[in-house]
Amino acid sequence: MSTQQAMVAFPRGFCAGVRRAVDAVEAALLRFPTPIYCFHEIVHNRQVVDRLSAKGVVFVHDLDEVPSGGVVLFSAHGVTPQLRADAQQRGLTVIDATCPFVAKVHAEVKRFAQDGYTIVLIGKRGHEEVVGVAGEAPEHVVVVEDPGEARTVDVADPLRVAVVMQTTLSQAEAGEVLGALRHRFPGLKTPPNSDICYATTNRQEAVRQLSEKVERVLVLGARNSANTNRLVEVARKAGTIAELLPDMDSLEKVDFAGVKRVGVTAGASTPESFLDAVMAALAGRGFEPTSLPPVAEESVTFTLPPPLCRQSESARM
Repeated sequence: MSTQQAMVAFPRGFCAGVRRAVDAVEAALLRFPTPIYCFHEIVHNRQVVDRLSAKGVVFVHDLDEVPSGGVVLFSAHGVTPQLRADAQQRGLTVIDATCPFVAKVHAEVKRFAQDGYTIVLIGKRGHEEVVGVAGEAPEHVVVVEDPGEARTVDVADPLRVAVVMQTTLSQAEAGEVLGALRHRFPGLKTPPNSDICYATTNRQEAVRQLSEKVERVLVLGARNSANTNRLVEVARKAGTIAELLPDMDSLEKVDFAGVKRVGVTAGASTPESFLDAVMAALAGRGFEPTSLPPVAEESVTFTLPPPLCRQSESARM
């Protein structure tokens, strides 16, 4: 038996929102003639994007790149109401693959704005999800990235301040910012349930526990994936060397000298095929695959978006 182990975290990889978005593209390819278009990457993962591109999906960064009457998918990260209106005006067939958990944050912003609150959006400025959420009520929303900004943010009325969050933040990261906001605004209004999605929380806890058992953690996923970067940060805060691997070439650059136990996890937009390839490569280096007990069981599923499915968007638990 090998003395080297490759320990795999669970949960890992695709979450329900990502699975729904990718399945929506696959279903659209069966229903509509190619090319079909996707506004931004459907999810932040190069392997997924390249595979879909080969099937006839064109990824665009401007809606003007979609011909009139064409089919366009909105990614799991969501878009602004203005973009939705532009698509309708141009007669585009829209398939909205926004993750339902992201859509929940959009709804919260609209509700708080209608009640006259200044809405502090905790998130990474410029990220597609944050841009889409802020676009629901740009005159009411201010983006805050860290506790320093939270301590100095300007609001119209300190007694009417609400907060929402990007769904892929780490609990610890968001908690620090939230603490600073609560200190400044004791009456801070919050949603009834956390905006950070279950999958983000589960994967972060799984990598935290994994980090206690290994000497090095490999996090598989794209460099522009927010949830993947948070996994790297969580592992490093747990005191373990952690590296982000966007592709197989990056694995060749990892120094395994003296490493007996390596941990492996994958971001919520990373396909299982990439994990399989990495595990096979590690086995070739003498690391015996070992699956850890699940930190949590995940049973959430979502129906496909219209016009691919006319059923309710609600989760089936």
